[in-house]
Amino acid sequence: MKGLSVFLACSISFVSLAQSYTSYFTGNTMDMIVSPTPPGGICLMGGASENDEAMKWFLTRAYGGDVLVIRASGSDGYNDYLYTSLGVNVNSVETIVFNNSSAAFDPYVQDRISKAEAIWMAGGDQWDYVSYWRNTPIDSLINDGIENRGMAIGGTSAGMAVQGGYYFSAENGTVTSTAALQNPFDTDITVDSAAFIKNSYLQDVITDTHYDSPDRKGRHVVFLAHILQNYGVNAKGIACNEYTAVCIDENGIARVYGEYPQYDEFAYFIAKNCELNDIGIIPEVYTVGSPLTWDYSGSVLKAYKVPGTMSGTNTFDLNDWTTGTGGEWFNWSVDAGTFVETASSEPICTINTNELSDEGVFIYPNPTEDFIAVDFSSMGKRSIQLLDFHGRIVWSTETALSSLSIDVSDFPSGIYHLRIASDTEIINKRIIRN
Repeated sequence: MKGLSVFLACSISFVSLAQSYTSYFTGNTMDMIVSPTPPGGICLMGGASENDEAMKWFLTRAYGGDVLVIRASGSDGYNDYLYTSLGVNVNSVETIVFNNSSAAFDPYVQDRISKAEAIWMAGGDQWDYVSYWRNTPIDSLINDGIENRGMAIGGTSAGMAVQGGYYFSAENGTVTSTAALQNPFDTDITVDSAAFIKNSYLQDVITDTHYDSPDRKGRHVVFLAHILQNYGVNAKGIACNEYTAVCIDENGIARVYGEYPQYDEFAYFIAKNCELNDIGIIPEVYTVGSPLTWDYSGSVLKAYKVPGTMSGTNTFDLNDWTTGTGGEWFNWSVDAGTFVETASSEPICTINTNELSDEGVFIYPNPTEDFIAVDFSSMGKRSIQLLDFHGRIVWSTETALSSLSIDVSDFPSGIYHLRIASDTEIINKRIIRN
């Protein structure tokens, strides 16, 4: 797949003169061109020690290229582990520790990201990652690698927490399930949707980690309720117990790694119950200072609980969010601040006109700088709203026409949500204003 006539293996560390980052390097210092283009992939780990088999899966996605570990604390603990311990050949492993946000603008750091075939985000404080990397050359280069170079990406704990299109930023610190369930407006619930890491299969997903220590099912449900209430999106959830990993290939098939049945190592895939016909299915009680109720007869959400095995044979299909192997289904709900889980069966997801979709609606250009054109495949009265990042309506109209144009030239740059409602359906579409 690639080769060099000269191979130089070394292990060095380097602290930038400005002290903005520290680099630890192991392996071949000469970059090599990988051919063919790697397939990409996503590896998510629950936050305790790494699962070796999942890490091997991740390394093979680099096609023998260069692996970069980025983090905001710690040192070089990954270098030897990834370079020699797992038996997967890679050209080099480098760890860059960001000491502050200015490292995002260092040419060397940017160069290393632009040449990596795989990037791993270590654990730590996810707010460091968000505040150091979001809206900087770092997230732009990472997203370019994912989209255009087949770069694999993964992370554990905080490094997993920031992988979804929605993410718990921990800007005000962590939040427990108990606190979140008792008050879904707790100031520690900082669920963000500003563009960050763009994984195609995770754009409507919020992840959570350390799922079994402490129990985070309750707060994860609150995150999902928050996204629906504030963004109008029926988001989905992926979660891992501490020693469990989920590896997602380029086709959207998620494999679950762990040491079950020796240990209770599970991953969870959570989505709105498609059998319910309620449009939006907003929480029954979602008010300041009151415990959350999001129940719908105890079945508002469906969760597929998948044991992690050494070979990763148990799977879940992120294309339809219903097809899985090796797991079992549960109903999830919240009643007056109490999380409820009951055994269930696979949902029968027939075609539902109330399901959020964009079938029959064409929106362009997206991203945009001035106008959004909306074309409909059929006539009919519709209510149309444009909501900002905070869920506030910034533009609205009603129309029975088959097309319209929305002027967004005076709106601030950022992410907006276009909500189109008729008598039979609600459609939500994310809009980017450059």
